[in-house]
Amino acid sequence: MARAELHAGSMDCLKRLREAGYDAYPVGGCVRDLLLGRRPGDVDICTAAHPEAVMALFSAAVPTGLKHGTVTVPTPTGNVEITTFRREGGYTDSRHPDAVAFDAGLREDLSRRDFTVNAMALGPDGKVIDPFGGREDLARKLIRCVGDPDKRFSEDALRMLRAVRFCAQLGFAMEEGTAAALRRNASLTEKVSRERLRVEMEKTLLSDMPEEIGEMVSAGLLRHLYDFPAEVDLSGLEKLPPTPEARWRGFCEATGFPISALPVERKLRRAVEHPELEVIPTLALTPADLMALGLRGPQISAAQKKLALHVLEHPEENTRESLKDLL
Repeated sequence: MARAELHAGSMDCLKRLREAGYDAYPVGGCVRDLLLGRRPGDVDICTAAHPEAVMALFSAAVPTGLKHGTVTVPTPTGNVEITTFRREGGYTDSRHPDAVAFDAGLREDLSRRDFTVNAMALGPDGKVIDPFGGREDLARKLIRCVGDPDKRFSEDALRMLRAVRFCAQLGFAMEEGTAAALRRNASLTEKVSRERLRVEMEKTLLSDMPEEIGEMVSAGLLRHLYDFPAEVDLSGLEKLPPTPEARWRGFCEATGFPISALPVERKLRRAVEHPELEVIPTLALTPADLMALGLRGPQISAAQKKLALHVLEHPEENTRESLKDLL
């Protein structure tokens, strides 16, 4: 039943790999989503086939990470990421394995993954392969590291932000040992690129529980970006529209965080730093009205900005009469 819910392109990839004699399993987030009753978008497959063999099987395959055994196969129903079973060496940069060997089996491949809910696979018979208690943690609504959480986070510091993000997206709590290790290893996030930090922060902000980004703040995961206030109230984020502009603006206003500390598009930065620009076109007084009141050139622009800032705080006063009185 679960297999039928994976998109057709992924099922075709599984069939081709298995017919070629290779073990292959849907793995990770797609299995988690199936068990939660959600239809997976992206599908990851792990397989005994080496990257070169996968490239040979799929003419449209793109070598998106050959060094780490990953090939992406575009299909009419969505991309499929196919990764060879692998064993990883040390992590001197706390982000990427120093070495990768393609001589592992399924269980060892699952053992290197971040959280138990992401360390499950589907067998050819549709049964869930769950060596680390992922199904139990799904039922308990817990995010828990596979194995030693200190080791998992020291291997890849991005996992700490992902832990918070999964809690926000799934409405889960963080297992006590995982949460404690997150705080012990928080300083390692300095080694994560600011682009990856931005992505995880934004996914958290756009979730149903955007206030969970406060855990990133209180745990010290973002300390190298900004000296946050000791007390931060993010309870109002949930009431904002789930758009990057609105949620980032709310976060920055509540914390004082400078959006310029992250690599964001100019459009988003302007929306966060100058929210009045979105209000100006909606003002009850048009430029023509302002000209009729005797304003010219720069005076009109200055008046529009002043009025927009006022309307941001008092939207009920966006009427011709109120704005004229304000001028």
